[in-house]
Amino acid sequence: MSGKSLERYFRLSQGSGESRPSGRLWCPAADVYRTGDGWIVKVDLAGIRPGDIEIRLDDRVLRISGSRRDGTCGEGISHYQLEITYSRFEKMIQFPRSIDHATVERDYRDGLLILRLREEDEARGRARAAGRK
Repeated sequence: MSGKSLERYFRLSQGSGESRPSGRLWCPAADVYRTGDGWIVKVDLAGIRPGDIEIRLDDRVLRISGSRRDGTCGEGISHYQLEITYSRFEKMIQFPRSIDHATVERDYRDGLLILRLREEDEARGRARAAGRK
């Protein structure tokens, strides 16, 4: 394949080069663990600044949202291959019961957001009592 043919192949296989896979909402992967006093949630958020992460508890739903920005692109830079999504993200996790009153400890390292949701003693007591009925 000649140099021009190879260049044309990459242009065609990568699209016109004018659009980016951004602007769409993406949903990061998450793992959820049950502990004796609550839950641990790990979310894969590589490339996200901790200040760009919003966490909300709403009844039985944990909502994690924010945005990943591309700080590399700028004036005079064109792309060759784009696979990473730079845009807003949202992850919603539904729990089997309300987490409204849980305390949330947050840690962010090595691209993973780790949340520890600790249920208040009163909420755990009500859940245990309901389970005995």
